[in-house]
Amino acid sequence: MKPEQDYIEINRRSWNNRTDVHMQSEFYDLDGFLKGKTSLNAIELGLLGNVQGKSILHLQCHFGQDTISLGRLGAQVTGVDLSDKAIEKAGQLAKETDSNASFICCDIYDLPNYLDKQFDIVYTSYGTIGWLPDLNKWAKIISKYLKPNGQLVFVEFHPIVWMFDDNFENVAYNYSNSGAIVETENGTYADRSADLTLEYVTWNHGLSEVINGLIQNGLVINSLDEFDYSPYNCFNKAVKIDEKKYRIEHLGNKIPLVYAIVATKNTAHSV
Repeated sequence: MKPEQDYIEINRRSWNNRTDVHMQSEFYDLDGFLKGKTSLNAIELGLLGNVQGKSILHLQCHFGQDTISLGRLGAQVTGVDLSDKAIEKAGQLAKETDSNASFICCDIYDLPNYLDKQFDIVYTSYGTIGWLPDLNKWAKIISKYLKPNGQLVFVEFHPIVWMFDDNFENVAYNYSNSGAIVETENGTYADRSADLTLEYVTWNHGLSEVINGLIQNGLVINSLDEFDYSPYNCFNKAVKIDEKKYRIEHLGNKIPLVYAIVATKNTAHSV
């Protein structure tokens, strides 16, 4: 079987293997989180606004820090992730923090087999859609789970980032989706020196693929913002320019590193 046909199991293994390393890493600052520090960044907090009393579906939630952070802001949150190890840890973290967040382990395309309700907000962020081959199916899931007039809040690394090699020296990949990218890496973005060798399968998605997928599934785009920094120090050759702001040293502010979309489900659209 080709890796792209078995991508769910390959990527589940990859994320299962990352989870313990991530939880112990300085990158995720679990100690600070347990003491009440939010894992959410200024970009998404500004777009989400007041979530008190809102129901939120958090897609591709990893081990649940953002899910629980949203719950701390007064939302009722359900997190979904492919990795059984990450979801197990998320459940433990929810108990440890006395959170009412709930978690579901599944591939998000299979979510209708596990969940039957609609939400005020669907939230997903940073390094999510690259793991998905089909953004029309992704947008269909988002539309299905949004109440009429419900909002998608989506923050992601910019597709221009994924065109470059790891050191941002050469354009090595297509901007648009040209099929599965099968790779192996040592270490992980949260700890590059970790004793891990990870195989994984990803896809590149240009902005038009994202936006058209949403529009075709009944969402109205309210805003599209691009940012010339990343709130995470997760790329090679990155330098800190301000608190929670990083750029690629030799590229400065010349390229966008993050983009964000807010979209509203059209009341006339039924799934």
